[in-house]
Amino acid sequence: MPNFRILSCDGGGIRGVLSAVLLNRLSGAYPALLQNRADTITLFAGTSTGGILALGLAAGLTPAQIRDLYVVNGKLIFDSSWARDVVEIGGISGSKYDNVNLKQILQETFGALRLKDLHSRVLIASFSLDNQSPDPSARTWNPKFFHNFLGADSDGDFLAVDVAMSTSAAPTYFPSYGVLIDGGVIANNPSMAAIAQALDGRNQASERATTLNDIKLLSVGTGASLQYIAGKDHDWGDAQWIKPILNVMMDGSVGVADFECQQLLGNQYCRVEPVFPAGKSFPMDDVSKIVDLMDLANSFDLTSTIAWLNASGW
Repeated sequence: MPNFRILSCDGGGIRGVLSAVLLNRLSGAYPALLQNRADTITLFAGTSTGGILALGLAAGLTPAQIRDLYVVNGKLIFDSSWARDVVEIGGISGSKYDNVNLKQILQETFGALRLKDLHSRVLIASFSLDNQSPDPSARTWNPKFFHNFLGADSDGDFLAVDVAMSTSAAPTYFPSYGVLIDGGVIANNPSMAAIAQALDGRNQASERATTLNDIKLLSVGTGASLQYIAGKDHDWGDAQWIKPILNVMMDGSVGVADFECQQLLGNQYCRVEPVFPAGKSFPMDDVSKIVDLMDLANSFDLTSTIAWLNASGW
């Protein structure tokens, strides 16, 4: 397939509103980005909040509609009630939020849609804590990439709402969804996984990239924080590492995927990632920062991205 176009969306909780605004601006400045998207974009890839965004775009929602999902429902999704704080001892012995409101919102968004009902192909990252194999020698945890390509390994019968819940079950923030947790623990930037899916020989010839030269990839982040751990030779144990380690893992996997995509695709790859101002943090559950995130996305210079879209023939 000579023009295998991938739109990949990172994880990042409420910071998904930034991605949605960036895509809304890009689709306004370059209408071909999402026009006739089932024909234009071969694969929507996403992790966590980016998985919800990818599923929404593949279902026909506009970036503005997905932006409004965060704006209207952010406080409901990240609702840490007094009762839950007491029961869970401030998050020490349980997740910070339950997932009841999130599931209701996703059900209202996707209804009974299954992956095979979507207008486009998707790849959504998650992680299985237990494959529940009856064979003890084969029982393990492992990455899970939901997709709706045709074939024996297709996940087309899965409900979009269940896939969205699975990819966004961030450890410490939400309970696991069955045996599945947030794909950010393995691929917070799912771009490389999307490339692998594009080249999968099990795909039908009409849905497969023959070589890397066939692939064009636009990767959209949720904003990069200028974070660091001061000092050297940290002789830390569980208590010291437990707070920063999730961010270290997720930010680290984003950077690794970005490096790999640059090396493999060169000018067939474009990354859109605003950097947050020094000294400012945007936690993935801080709904009070929604307006700031939208302002940052609206002020971010997209000139080079639009130039890439034009030059790449997207």
